[in-house]
Order: sequence, then C-alpha cells, then structure tokens
Amino acid sequence: MTSAAASLPLASPAAARKTLLLQTSAALLLSLAIGLYFWIDSRYPALLKKLHSGQAIHVSGVLSFDALLPVTPSMPVMTRIERTTVNWMWTNRIGMSFGICFGAALLTLLSTLPQIRLKSAAGNTALGAVVGVPLGVCANCVAPIGRGLFVAGASSNTVLATMISSPMLNVVVLAMAFTLFPLKIALVRLAVPLVLIALVPLIVRQTAPSAHSFASVRGAERWLQPVGETLKNYFRHVARLAANTIPLMILAAALGAVVAELAPAQDVPAKVSVVGIILVALVGTFLPVPMAFDVAAAFILMARGVPMPYVVTLLCTLGAFSIYPMLILGRTISWRTAVTLFGGVMLLGICAGVGTGLLQHSL
Repeated sequence: MTSAAASLPLASPAAARKTLLLQTSAALLLSLAIGLYFWIDSRYPALLKKLHSGQAIHVSGVLSFDALLPVTPSMPVMTRIERTTVNWMWTNRIGMSFGICFGAALLTLLSTLPQIRLKSAAGNTALGAVVGVPLGVCANCVAPIGRGLFVAGASSNTVLATMISSPMLNVVVLAMAFTLFPLKIALVRLAVPLVLIALVPLIVRQTAPSAHSFASVRGAERWLQPVGETLKNYFRHVARLAANTIPLMILAAALGAVVAELAPAQDVPAKVSVVGIILVALVGTFLPVPMAFDVAAAFILMARGVPMPYVVTLLCTLGAFSIYPMLILGRTISWRTAVTLFGGVMLLGICAGVGTGLLQHSL
C-alpha cells in the first residue's frame, strides 16, 4: 500500500496516529457513503419490490430480470447469445459497479488497519457470513468485493463465507423463498448455504494469505493531505479492481449466454432422473444470474409444471455460485479453492434434488 505522504519526513508518534486516524475515518466514511447509497437508493427497494410482487413475479430474459434488447426463439443462435450477453450486463450494471467501488473502498479502509484475522478458521468463516448477509449483492457482484477483501489481507475463509452468504442468506431473498415455496422446500433453500458455509474450512484448507501491507504513515500539518491521499489510493484501487474483474465479467456473461441459449429451461425433461438432476445442477451452478433470480426462475418453472426435484436443484444452485466468481476466485485465491467451491455447490444441489425425488417417489 502507498504511504500517506512519501515525500514528508517521518512524523512523531502522536502526529502519525492523528494522520492514520484521518485516513481511516475518510476511508470509513467513503465506504459507508457508497454502501448506503446503493442499499437505500437501489438494491433493497428493488428486492422489496420483487418480494411484494409475490406470485406475479416475472423475468424478462433467460439470465436477467430486465431486457434491454428483445430476444425471441426465432432469432439466430448467435444473435440470441449476443443479446442475452448485453441484457445480462445491463441488468448487473448497478450491482457490478457497486461491487467494484465498494470492494475498492474496503481495500482502502482495511489498508489503514492491522490485518483483521481471527485465530480460528471457524471464527473467520463466521465473520464472513455476518459481513455478507446485509451486502445484498448476487454471487457475481460480490466477487470484486471478495477480491478486495483478500487483497486487503482478509482470511480466505472470510472471503468465501462472504461470497456465499451475500446472495444466499439475504433476508429479503429468503423471505421470497418462504413466500413462494412450500415450507419444506424453503427450509432446504435455507439449509444449503448454511451447510456450504460450514464446509468452508474444508474447502479452503491451507490457502496462503495475500500479502498485507499496513499503510505507513507520515506526518501532515493539515487534514487535507491525508484525506487527499486516501482518495488517491481509493481511485487507484478502483482502477486495479476494475482491470482485474471487468474482462472476466464480459467473458462470464458470454459463456453464461451460450449455456442459457443452448440449454433453455423449456428443455428440462418431464421425467425425473439422476442424470437430469446432475445436468440441472451443473447448469444452475454455472449460470451467472442477478440477485433473487434463482427464487423467481425456480418459482416460474414450478408454476409451469416442471418436476419438483429439478426445481429444488435449480433453487439451491442457480444463485449460489457461477462461472464468474469461479474465475475471480481462481485468479485471486487458488483454482483448487474455486473448483472445489463450484463442486460443493453442485453436489449440495444434487443432494437436494435427489432427496426431493426420493421423498416424492419420483426417482
């Protein structure tokens, strides 16, 4: 991390503490401002609107609530893929912007603090779960935040738990699940992320932490200089985080569009089979979808008569993970961790689907 004012001589301990306090305060206020603006102006009003829609909830695209460009089955495959990619990026533009800006703000804030790590893997995992619940961003938009946390020195357990709890344990999304689905199905939807978070220490194992540099502090006569340096660091972090995540976002959008258009929901077989559940779990874990899209899409399929084992499998996998956070985790922490988490989400979805099929005697 860059120093507050590299050209100045080292300050006295009292002056250094004052400068550090100014930097920390500026970074904290910046983080709160970005977070509150997103949560109050955009995310929670949108989630509450979906909750209040009840059974009238609908989606406009195979990967998005909103469709900037119309997509019809009569269009050529490549046209549908291109338009679905654009629609996905349009739907996620606000959440992804927040993820990058807020992730950079957290990185700026944590660089002014001693490394925040608890002694136990369980403690770090619980910390991440608590941090993620109110974030209100999908598995895709939380990926830049996870990268920012890891670069700032957070534990891998904290990063993974944050990325799981944000899309899967959000209280409004859970309320949607309990409103739209039978109680037993909603409880399964709640149990899957809890089990996944409990497995985080096993998934992470001994992943090496990111090198954390505690910002060195030099004296400044006025408050303007350390605050200005904090803002410079923030914009530098935004640029780096954007450069590391936006290209992968575009790639993930294109890959998701290819899978969604080549394996549309209407092709889900009417007969339940273990192979079918595995394929649905694979597609559900792979596809990048916006916040609460998993609940909405699963409910719509249930209303159309799709067999419940497939619906439950999709409900437990579609919003939990995707190819995008897998790419981010692979480049940030390790590919073994990313692939293992992908496999863990898929396996839990398969178990949920098979269990539902066995209880319904459809398998």
